[in-house]
This record gives sequence, structure tokens and C-alpha cells, in this order.
Amino acid sequence: MFYRFARFIVKVIFKIMFRIEVIGTENIPKKGPVIICSNHISNYDPPVVGITSPRSIDFMAKEELFEKKWLNVLLSNLNAFPVKRGMRDRNALRTGIERLEKGHTLGLFPEGTRSKNGEVKKGLAGAGFFAMRSNATVIPCAIIGSYEKFSKLQVVYGRPIEFKTLEKEKPGAQEVTDEIMGNIKSLLDEHR
Repeated sequence: MFYRFARFIVKVIFKIMFRIEVIGTENIPKKGPVIICSNHISNYDPPVVGITSPRSIDFMAKEELFEKKWLNVLLSNLNAFPVKRGMRDRNALRTGIERLEKGHTLGLFPEGTRSKNGEVKKGLAGAGFFAMRSNATVIPCAIIGSYEKFSKLQVVYGRPIEFKTLEKEKPGAQEVTDEIMGNIKSLLDEHR
């Protein structure tokens, strides 16, 4: 209930601030576990993906954000959960898998931090881990444009990623993440 209310408020505010164009929401399955992997250019990216996706999204967020009690309560009510950056966080990995097993949508920014120049950086292996350890459909997402007031912003959801070519090679989590990042880069190149 709180998630839907917050989503509505943010949607109204962002529609005033930015001219958001959304492409490809039909590529997101209506049911079952889904992982949405997006490039990361701003702190506004999670709410933008959250308001443009037809499904509610559980996001991993850096642990530091949960240190303030009011922010911890807010983020938890928005389905976010903490992750320790710069190390392997087994609790965050377990939480993500549990949520996918329940049929949730997991939102990830595989780069782990914002890209200052807007170019796609190398992704962290966590995205590949979730893709390999779950039966989730992986959807690439590209956020294109700037967050300057009244400027145009595009959010493009690509087709589900097929990992068939990688399956023969028995890839590791990093190779799967590299494939995901390649799909995000292709969306950026196609729609810029």
C-alpha cells in the first residue's frame, strides 16, 4: 500500500520535472521472477525505474543509507534491502534470491556506482550471480538523457536476455554480468 502511494507521488513530481518517455514495458513479464538491470547515471535512477516499470521492484541499496532510522524505515517500506559495497555480502545475496524465489522483481544497477560521463562501465559479478542462481527473466534497461529540469529522459526496457550462447561455455558470474552489460550498452547505442 505504502509502495503504491509513494510511487504515485514520485510519478507526479517526476512528470513535472522531467519529460520521461518509456519504451518496451511489454518486454517485462507480468508474472514470475524478474531481474531488471539498468545503467546508473544518477541518484534518481531507482525511482525512475520504479515508476516506469509495470511491476513493483525490490532494490538493493548501499548499506550506509539504512543507518539513519527514518531512511531505514522509508527504504524498507519501499522494498529496498541493504548491501555492503566493496565486498561479498552473503546476506544481501541471500535476500535477493529469496525475493526472486517468491516471484518478485529485483532491480539492480550492476555498475555498483554512478557513471559520471554516462558511459557504461564494467558491471559487478552480483548481477550474474542472481541470473545464474534463479529462474528469473533478465531484462536490460537503459536510462538515456539528463536529469536537468524539463529535459527529455528515455527509459528503455529491452527484450529478455537469452544466455543460450553462454550456456555451452559454463560461464562464471562475471561473464554473465558482462553479457548483461553488453545488452544495456546495445540499448543505449540504439536509442541515443
